[in-house]
Amino acid sequence: MFNISKELELYFELKGTPASSRESYARRVIAFNEFLQARDKSPDEAVTRDVQEYILYLKQKKGLSAGTINTYISSIRFFFIHVLGKDWDKNRIPRMRRVRKLPVVPPKEDVLAILDLTTNLKHKAMLSLLYGSGLRVSEVARLKIGDICSKTMQVRVENAKHNTNRNSILSADTLETLRSYFRAYRSGGQYTLKDWLFTGRDPKEHINVKTIKNTLIKLRDRLQLDSRISAHTLRHCFATHLLEDGVSPVHVQHLLGHKGFGTTAGYLHLTSKSRMGIKSPLDCKTISLSTEIT
Repeated sequence: MFNISKELELYFELKGTPASSRESYARRVIAFNEFLQARDKSPDEAVTRDVQEYILYLKQKKGLSAGTINTYISSIRFFFIHVLGKDWDKNRIPRMRRVRKLPVVPPKEDVLAILDLTTNLKHKAMLSLLYGSGLRVSEVARLKIGDICSKTMQVRVENAKHNTNRNSILSADTLETLRSYFRAYRSGGQYTLKDWLFTGRDPKEHINVKTIKNTLIKLRDRLQLDSRISAHTLRHCFATHLLEDGVSPVHVQHLLGHKGFGTTAGYLHLTSKSRMGIKSPLDCKTISLSTEIT
C-alpha cells in the first residue's frame, strides 16, 4: 500500500529539505490526498484531471487566493514528479495569475508600541528578533541557543528557506531582552548551545510557529492596529525601515536572505519617500529668476 508520509519523508531526507519546507509541502500534499480519497482514489492513481478539479475546488469552494493556490500547485507538482514519478503537464495545469498587493508596513512608532505592550519576556524576545533582525517566524522558532552571538552582535540562521544559511544583525536592545528572558526561563537548568532557544510545551521541542503568530495578533488587537498586521509584518518593517534609514538595498538583501535582488527591491515601494529625503517637485519651489538687461 502506498504510504504517502513515508514516501515524502524519504525524498526530503535524500534531498536534505529544510524542516520548514517539509512541513508546508507535506501539509498541502496530504490535503490533496484527502481530496483524492473522498473520490475513492489513491495517490498513485492521480492524473492531470484530478489536479485540475482540485484547483477548482480550492478556488470555488475554499475561496483561496491565487497566491495560496499556487503554493498548492507547487507542492502537488513536486509530489507528481519527485515522489510518484509522473509527468506534469504545465500547459493543462497553469499557475494562477496573481494580483500583487503591497503588504502593510506600520510606522516605527506602532511597532515599538507592540513591543512595549509585551510584558511576557519570552514573547518580547521573539518579537524583538522578528523586527530587530528581520527573521522569518519559522526562523525565530527554530533558533538554537548558540545561534545568538553577543561578541559579534549577530544571529546565525541555519537551514532557512531555499536551504540557505546566513547571519543577520543582533540589536543591542534585543540582546538585553534575551538576557532577561534567559535569566527568567533558562538559567536554572542545564543546557547546551545546541538546545532550542525558545522551547514549546515539550522542552525537547521548539516553540510552535502558531504561538508566535497568535501572540502578535493579540497585541495588535489590543492596540487596535490595522488587522492586516501579522508576525511576518515585522520582517517587512525591518527591511522597509532600514531602507528609509539609508541602508544599501544589497545589504538588506543579505540580511533577509533573499536569493534574488528583485524581492528586496520590492521593499522600495513600501518606503516613506519623505523619510528617504525625496520631495515632491511641488515642494521644491525655489525659483531662480535672472533678468538680463540689454
